[in-house]
Amino acid sequence: MAIGISSQLGRSRLKLDQRLPVTVTRYKTSPADKSRIFADHRTPTVSLSLDLVVRSLYRNASGIAVHDDCKLKFLELKAKRTFRFIVFKIEEKQVVVEKLGEPAETYEDFTASLPADECRYAIYDFDFVTEENCQKSKIFFIAWCPDAARVRSKMIYASSKDRFKRELDGIQVELQATDPTEMGLDVFRSRAN
Repeated sequence: MAIGISSQLGRSRLKLDQRLPVTVTRYKTSPADKSRIFADHRTPTVSLSLDLVVRSLYRNASGIAVHDDCKLKFLELKAKRTFRFIVFKIEEKQVVVEKLGEPAETYEDFTASLPADECRYAIYDFDFVTEENCQKSKIFFIAWCPDAARVRSKMIYASSKDRFKRELDGIQVELQATDPTEMGLDVFRSRAN
């Protein structure tokens, strides 16, 4: 996006008449940060300090981090098929693994591991047979937010979902469910094809 930049720094007014390609990110900055950003007002370039760029890139709306174990367990499921499903929860401002489903566990075991009154993220490795009689598998990401969950919990899970999904490279299908009928086996089958 190209925008014109105008900023009030101390008593002098800085104006750049040229339109510059910059990405607009909202975050609190101190006067020192602003002076670093707009230090050279004669040239039409914007220089950001490295710490500002890193902070803006890795910030998500809720401030929730992703534990390394989540990524490792997902990679094991994706590459080695060592789990049928993984259930994640947000605990102490980070996403952590709550339950690992063994390959022999069924879809019913998976649904039983999701609480009726709390939000969760889940990964499910769905095996199915195509119309051509080929055995296939798809990795589903499920955002489980039941109606009985607290509103604050729903907001935290909703605002953290996209960043968490970006950490798990290889998700093929996404489902959002508020009750068990929205993620039944028939829904899995229809979305897998």
